[in-house]
Amino acid sequence: MKHIDTIIFDLGGVLIDWNPEYVFLDAFNGDREKMQWFFQNVCTSDWNENQDAGYPLALATQDLIKQFPEQEYYINMFYGDWENMLGGAIEGTVKILDTLIKSKKHKVVALTNWSNETFPIAQKRFEFLQWFEGIVVSGDEKTRKPFKDIYDITLDRFNITPENSLFIDDNLRNIEAANALGINGIHFENPEKLIQQLKNYNIHL
Repeated sequence: MKHIDTIIFDLGGVLIDWNPEYVFLDAFNGDREKMQWFFQNVCTSDWNENQDAGYPLALATQDLIKQFPEQEYYINMFYGDWENMLGGAIEGTVKILDTLIKSKKHKVVALTNWSNETFPIAQKRFEFLQWFEGIVVSGDEKTRKPFKDIYDITLDRFNITPENSLFIDDNLRNIEAANALGINGIHFENPEKLIQQLKNYNIHL
């Protein structure tokens, strides 16, 4: 069994609940079909990920309004009301993180796709973000998962040996990219399953 000395956590979807539906379902008066059309055609996940890689929010908003002037109200809402897209902490995973930190058996860091303009909001809200040895924020690095550069930055910054590290992310695409670099990965689904998956790496909570 591989000896794991470092655990790398993703944040959104693993430790923090973030979902634009919290804002837009109300904005579209509960019309889920209209909301999904908006996400698929206007404020798409690809568009949002570009800001995760450091593109300025104001420019991104202006770009989209030029393309979809009739959607200006809703486009402005995406980052204007971004804070309300943040749900609470995913408490079960926070408990796992707390146990791992207190055990002092592993180096524990985070690697997140997150705009450097909005990440400070999360830092103020979630105390556990101070627990990590360090956090690599894609918006600061001007690149993002699943691109190789951001994994290399993380490995180098914290002196991590890929084969001795374990990466936990809710996006399978990001896990597969990590695996390609020799990093072990767990595709996160829920805290209860994560406890069982950690046992496969001889990590017992």
